[in-house]
Amino acid sequence: MAEARGAVVSSVPAAAAVEAGSILLAPTPRSWVADALEHWPQLLLDHANCEKKAASTALALMFAYPEDCALVRALSRLAREELRHFEQVQQAMSTLGVAFTRSRPGRYAQALRGAVRAADPGRKLDLLLMSALIEARSAERFALLAPHLPAPLARLYRELGTSEARHFLLYVGFARSTDPAQWRARLGVLAAHEAELATAPDPTLRFHSGPLPRPSAS
Repeated sequence: MAEARGAVVSSVPAAAAVEAGSILLAPTPRSWVADALEHWPQLLLDHANCEKKAASTALALMFAYPEDCALVRALSRLAREELRHFEQVQQAMSTLGVAFTRSRPGRYAQALRGAVRAADPGRKLDLLLMSALIEARSAERFALLAPHLPAPLARLYRELGTSEARHFLLYVGFARSTDPAQWRARLGVLAAHEAELATAPDPTLRFHSGPLPRPSAS
């Protein structure tokens, strides 16, 4: 794992660290954290699925833009790292007695992808920024959950939070180089959409969902 991490970090443009200090427009609600801690086995199952999706997203970008050699090399390494994360989550599930079952996807990624432009020019930038936002939200939530979870999840989530932070910097760096003039404005549009999805009440708890609905006051 250490080798893969070093390879991914080396692909991040140096200026990206300054520009991408924080790309999320709203923090995760405290109520989502409370829901996640109460239903952590359900969350862990969704987390495993998220790691597979992260790997498939990287692979899809590689196939969509094979002429971008730097991007392809970086995402090849990132995809392998995400699959290693999936294996780690599977191991944690086995240790903690959480069965792997099929589950329906939540609204977050599908709705965020719906805001991506359908064709290039523009689609590549949007896909990179969408991936950056998902990785940044993951990093934030790992950090929120890690101090309150049982072993081995606490240590695993601390490690994964560091990885996801590197990943969002990687995606932002490639977005910036793809369209230096427009990436920041487009990030603002997509980040606003992401913030709404991550904070609005959601009937299904997922790693990237909003909090569960609360009963209205009578």
